[in-house]
Amino acid sequence: CLSRIACRVSFIMADGDEESEEDGEVSFKKPLELFEQKKIVRICAPMVRYSKLPFRTLVRRYGCDLAYTPMIVSDSFVKSVKARDMEFTTNAGDRPLIVQFAANNAKDFADAAEIVAPFSDGVDLNCGCPQRMKSLEVWVLSLGGIAIQESVLIPVVANGDIKTESDVINVHEKTGVGGVMAARGILNNPAMFAGYQSTPLQCVTDWVDVALSLGTPFTNFHHHLIYMLEKVTTKAGKN
Repeated sequence: CLSRIACRVSFIMADGDEESEEDGEVSFKKPLELFEQKKIVRICAPMVRYSKLPFRTLVRRYGCDLAYTPMIVSDSFVKSVKARDMEFTTNAGDRPLIVQFAANNAKDFADAAEIVAPFSDGVDLNCGCPQRMKSLEVWVLSLGGIAIQESVLIPVVANGDIKTESDVINVHEKTGVGGVMAARGILNNPAMFAGYQSTPLQCVTDWVDVALSLGTPFTNFHHHLIYMLEKVTTKAGKN
């Protein structure tokens, strides 16, 4: 990893074309197609406990182009069916999707990637945690700091303190990156990529509908609701 900069690398699965509506599936663009065709790719960051299927479903309704799963520990994911069932859920509309793994050896990472390959569009290796890995070919580089897209030949994604759509545009203009990733900002306002300054009431209503339809555990549902309403609720109202 780069010194003093949180870094993650993504490996895009290039086999196959996007599903078409004629096949009865939701149409979507592969990640590299997004970077080729869009000026700015807007991305929901991997967030432990939070960037799960229900939340990914919500943010896709509000301008999110590409979403990541929470970080998954690759060795337990490979060895345990229970871990796979708990850590990775998706559906036909959850695309394009990048699955993030933590790994300290290439075999676990490769085996985990093979398991999720039919259901995702790429895998991501979290290099921000203290783990040692051999050198691998990189397709997308994500930096928690300033990066200049012109200095590398692969798409670069910036993240860190992205709270509004204005932040997205400003970072792109200053760095030339191909994508901008939001974490805390999109937790507070899942509609931020659609230009909203705070979570609109319709987004809250959509969250209730999504959570009910996908069977979201109450604790997870409640935590997201607290984040969304943080600016308009009192401390007592959050309990």
